Amino acid sequence: MNDGMPILSARGVYKSYPMGKNRLEILKGLDLQIHQGEAVCIVGASGAGKSTLLHIMGTLDRPTLGTVLYRGRDLFRQSDEQLAKFRNEKLGFVFQFHHLMSEFTALENITMPARIAGMSARMARERGEELLAGLGLIDRKDHFPSEMSGGEQQRVAIARALLNEPEVLLADEPTGNLDTKNSGKIQDLFFELKDRMGLTLVVVSHDQEFARRFPRICVMKDGLWV
Repeated sequence: MNDGMPILSARGVYKSYPMGKNRLEILKGLDLQIHQGEAVCIVGASGAGKSTLLHIMGTLDRPTLGTVLYRGRDLFRQSDEQLAKFRNEKLGFVFQFHHLMSEFTALENITMPARIAGMSARMARERGEELLAGLGLIDRKDHFPSEMSGGEQQRVAIARALLNEPEVLLADEPTGNLDTKNSGKIQDLFFELKDRMGLTLVVVSHDQEFARRFPRICVMKDGLWV
């Protein structure tokens, strides 16, 4: 699995923000290589820089210095428009808060990335219904977020992340807003989906029990690896 070119890698990534006359350093020259099919968990105390790194590797934010490569291609040489297209085609994102749009049904929320990518309404709907069925939510397809439990909303968010069949799924505290029962179900779901869809999985989590399920754990402290 770890032979050949990484699917996603960070090289010498720094991130800092101006703070008056000084700069607040969040990431301090990180390297990370993720190979296709890996399941990696990034752990560390709050404020260590975990989410910042995940957002940069997912091209949601640009580094102050350093490069991020996808199959050897330097992502940040591309325009914001090109990066948005890349994200929609190759990456899936799941966050602690599901970020579903309250005025849309579960199915409408799920199919939004596909419609943005130019998929036909019929194909997007069929793919969305297939994902909902696979996640045990087909009976919720016409429900609004306010009509679903927290665990159901997070499963809808996962289905949305998977609609365009991404190669890499990036998750930032995906169970951090759930109770123990739903948290366990979502954790199981991540590994089931990884095996079923051949995903590469990169997760940020405070949950030590969740982290121990990963074959590879990366520990961060003060913007550096421990």
